[in-house]
Amino acid sequence: MKKSLAVSVLSAAMLLAGCQSVNTTSGGAVGVERKQYMFSMLSSQEVDQMYAQSYQQTLGEASGKGMLDKTSANAKRVQAIANRLIAQAPTFRPDAAQWKWEVNLIKSDEMNANCGPGGKIFVYSGLIDKLKLTDDELAAVMGHEIAHALREHGREAMSKAYGIQMAKQGAGALFGLGQDSLALADTVANYGMTLPNSRANENEADLIGLELSARAGYNPNAAITLWNKMAKASEGAPPEFMSTHPASDSRIASLQAAIPKVMPLYQQAKKS
Repeated sequence: MKKSLAVSVLSAAMLLAGCQSVNTTSGGAVGVERKQYMFSMLSSQEVDQMYAQSYQQTLGEASGKGMLDKTSANAKRVQAIANRLIAQAPTFRPDAAQWKWEVNLIKSDEMNANCGPGGKIFVYSGLIDKLKLTDDELAAVMGHEIAHALREHGREAMSKAYGIQMAKQGAGALFGLGQDSLALADTVANYGMTLPNSRANENEADLIGLELSARAGYNPNAAITLWNKMAKASEGAPPEFMSTHPASDSRIASLQAAIPKVMPLYQQAKKS
């Protein structure tokens, strides 16, 4: 009964939130076909504009602190690799060819990289230096981050957050729920919706990123060495159920299973 009630609450939330089922990209050779639910009143353009403002603010702060790197060998590496990956982005969504892509390297010990909505990329030098990334491994990281932007995982997360909020506000009115049932709905919404979908998003980014890097002429096997380095650097992964990222073993297994699908693309790219 409780499970049925929770499902009803989540379904109602999606309806109340005005979400529509979409697929932001083609499936590619890796076969990413999951339908996504987006809040119909939150357009891609609005999310892109919001993130662009945040990106420019971060850019300005980094520049003011002398942390923006435009001239080093690593800065040139990052730009060159990004250019090759970006050239393959229209394979998954043609409109990406018109995005206003930006690529920047920030001098920081932070081990991180990000591609926000609309193609705004940051790479932190700590990621390259501490992991001693090869070009192929750096392409694996950047391909993964670009894939998040192509799939609009940011807008999807915002849409889900809106749906969860609507569930909290509307469940009592719709179903006459008491506080205990509302607490149950809240728990199910967070653990049964947000975290599993976050893990799904990470898997999608892994797969699409793998194909992007292969099409760009980067060895897809580098994704395995990358995540082995990541696991060693982080001293293992957090418990799988509570994490928004797959544990290292499951992540590597998924990538290993997908490599044969993209290896012909890599081999063709190396010939051309």
